[in-house]
Amino acid sequence: MISKKPNLVVTHWIHPEVVSFLEDFCDPILNETRDSWPLETLMANCRRADGLMVFMPDTVDQAFLDQCPNLRIIAGALKGYDNFDVGACTDSGVLFTNVPDLLTIPTAELAVALLLGVARKCVPGDHHIRSGAFRGWRPIFYGFGLAGKTVGLVGLGAVGKAFARRLSGFDCRLIATDENPVAEDLLDDLKISLLGLDEILANADVIALFLPLNDETRHLVDARFLERMKPGAILVNVCRGSVVDEEAVADSLERGHLGAYAADVFELEDWALPDRPRKIPARLLENREQTFFTPHLGSAVEEVRKHIAMEAAQQLKSFFAGQIPEHALNPSAFE
Repeated sequence: MISKKPNLVVTHWIHPEVVSFLEDFCDPILNETRDSWPLETLMANCRRADGLMVFMPDTVDQAFLDQCPNLRIIAGALKGYDNFDVGACTDSGVLFTNVPDLLTIPTAELAVALLLGVARKCVPGDHHIRSGAFRGWRPIFYGFGLAGKTVGLVGLGAVGKAFARRLSGFDCRLIATDENPVAEDLLDDLKISLLGLDEILANADVIALFLPLNDETRHLVDARFLERMKPGAILVNVCRGSVVDEEAVADSLERGHLGAYAADVFELEDWALPDRPRKIPARLLENREQTFFTPHLGSAVEEVRKHIAMEAAQQLKSFFAGQIPEHALNPSAFE
């Protein structure tokens, strides 16, 4: 007797190698476009799904789960799961897994790229070249280098530590704050001084954010936070858009207090927040002299993205083989 393979919905595009892996143990329903499905298409597919593979643009809450009576597992091809109600999944008997380790280095690399790009005014320089106005060297677009500067890390988790290691060759001073204890030998290894937030804001030429999004960190970077920063300092955000109040950033840039803002993440992406803004403030988009933005490219490295999706697929395979996946966030839902 041939047993029916479970139905699996994959909400966003994945590499062909991952598709082939999935087809060995399930019947995947694939989004073959490079965009998100319309909501009605997504729900039509998910209503008959035994499992889901989800990505950053997705969100799952109790209302979603109520429409998916067969759903038993959600495998996130992601690290941060702010947009997914894991508690609701547990209550509904749906296992939720993530991929905690594979995004760290690519995100740290991008943070360095954003910092260098905005500090050295690469974006306005690029626009100048493309405008046809370039006639050779002129004393313009002066930024600052990192040698001799103080870089403050707000959050010293995995990405923060990876960022610090990548700055080790730039001859800058590293200072950090974290609400969790940090081992002295790690601080010595990274050559980082652990200080309070006020001291970091007053002294750092660069503030880089490496925080999770929760009730305590949402809009942590508000008008008061920005006013406490050293005048002319740069702010870099690769963690979550809503850690920053983007309107307050626009205000500070216009007043000339904040020197520049570089970001890979934006408030509009935090889908689980009902009062999130639906677009990036026009003032930030129009300010090409003091901003540098990338479209959530933190993990956008070809082999890394393939590896992340394959890891999520392996979590699914373990589950449908009757095992608790390695990266299950709510293993009690397996019972």
